[in-house]
Amino acid sequence: MASPGVPPTGARLIRRMLRRHRGRLVLSYTLLSIWQVCEALVPVAIGLIIDRAIAPGDLTAFVVGAIALTVLMGVLSLSYRFGARLGFGAVQREQHALRLEIFDHVLDPDGARTGLLAGETVSVATGDALAVSTVVRQLGYAVSALVATAASAIYLLWLDVALGLLVLVGVPLIVAASQLLSPVIARRFGAEQAAVAGASGMATDLIQGMRPLKGVGAERVAAERYRRSSRSAERAALRTVRGWGALSAATTGLSGLLLAAVALLAGSRALSGELSLGEFVAIVGLTQFLAEPVSQLGWLGADAARSYASARRIADVLATPRLVGEGGNAPEPPYALELNHVSAGPLRDLVLKAAPGDLVGVVVDDPGASDAMVSVLTGERVPDSGAALLGGTPVSSLGTRERRSVLLVAAHRVDLFDGSVRFNVDPHGRHDDDALTRIFTASAAEDLVTAHPDGLERRVRASGSLSGGQRQRIAFARALAHDTPVLLLQDPTSAVDSVTEEAIARGLRATRHGSSAPRTTVVITSSPSLLAQADHVVLVLDGRTVATGPHTQLLERADYVEAVLR
Repeated sequence: MASPGVPPTGARLIRRMLRRHRGRLVLSYTLLSIWQVCEALVPVAIGLIIDRAIAPGDLTAFVVGAIALTVLMGVLSLSYRFGARLGFGAVQREQHALRLEIFDHVLDPDGARTGLLAGETVSVATGDALAVSTVVRQLGYAVSALVATAASAIYLLWLDVALGLLVLVGVPLIVAASQLLSPVIARRFGAEQAAVAGASGMATDLIQGMRPLKGVGAERVAAERYRRSSRSAERAALRTVRGWGALSAATTGLSGLLLAAVALLAGSRALSGELSLGEFVAIVGLTQFLAEPVSQLGWLGADAARSYASARRIADVLATPRLVGEGGNAPEPPYALELNHVSAGPLRDLVLKAAPGDLVGVVVDDPGASDAMVSVLTGERVPDSGAALLGGTPVSSLGTRERRSVLLVAAHRVDLFDGSVRFNVDPHGRHDDDALTRIFTASAAEDLVTAHPDGLERRVRASGSLSGGQRQRIAFARALAHDTPVLLLQDPTSAVDSVTEEAIARGLRATRHGSSAPRTTVVITSSPSLLAQADHVVLVLDGRTVATGPHTQLLERADYVEAVLR
């Protein structure tokens, strides 16, 4: 279900945006309308100066007219400056609010089942947020263009009824004709944004996975996949540009015909003496001015359609359901971890029990079954049958914060953050330097601190600055620093050498199971060093528990040896 307060549709999102900036926008639209009306009055003022000052040779009238024209230009300039500034400020505030809303939804402790890659989410939070927020400026220019066009039509009606009616009838016809292309542009823009987001998501994933891609020699395959995705985005962008080009050509052509008709009619009236020279100059200037507001009105539908397409994409993201249910219960000590005949995806009748204080190793032959076990224990997946229990309470009924206060799941994927080593291991600042030193020693990661002049303040990047083994040791240190009663580790040593692996195994036993208040630890691994430290090992083949016992005892089974030494 959608998050509370999230608009379920793009239209509601746009209406909400206009409501929450209404004070700023009303002032902005008023000032922009004054600007456009003043623009329309400039040729009218020049025409009056010609008729009442230049033609009769009246110097006083000329000075008064020049002063009035100067004041008009000043009002014109200032009203545009502050009106545009207010509109731009509303756009920036709305972009910021939408970005925060998207990331708050995605980064909520309960997660969000968006189905988007990281790069796609960033594209929605940047490109789509920009496109939807600009509707407030588009509407402002459209309103001011409408006011200026109406004012121009009134002046033309005052001068000549036929001229006024030509504008009053012609402008709506041009706007209506140009709107025929708006749905096409909206569809093309939506397809373009989706293609760009897909290419961005793939690029982000490829950059993050560059090291393993090089390891298996898959650079060319990855580059070809991105090339195809990028070309798809390019074709979508070109289709959108062609649509905008067709709209621009149609709007410019039709408005040009209308304004040519106005100028022709005004010229004939001037030749017949029905219009003075000043009035003719005013009409010609007004005709040139009207080209811009008429074009703005013609583009309104396409601009609104583009914003709506992006608003709909944002609304779809905000309406995605949570990865984890709301729950609300809290586990009760002692904190045993149990999987009682769990079936979920590749898991079939899985049985596992980690009593309080146990260090349990789990050997799984299928990475998919390992991932399914992790998703069940994080609450992201509800078992088809059986139950996952933490402290005797079903994991799926636990609140996220209550579950995380007791159980930490450190999945195989290692995510680091731009910042110091200290921040990556202890972001809440709970440990002093001595405690962190002991944690790094237990994680066999002390060299990352002692071998660098900045020590714990050594800067690391989210990707690229450390090897896979170094990243894995920092993630392991972070898990130890969190010190939850129950810890699940998924392949914590797959990227380190055997000597480091042995040191990590000893550090895990000493840190979590050598104190007066031992913790419960479950390690999904095939490492003999870690399995040798376990109180008992669970062997899972084809999603089923087939054997349980000490590592030394299970070494007598051929299937266990094959799974561990593969």
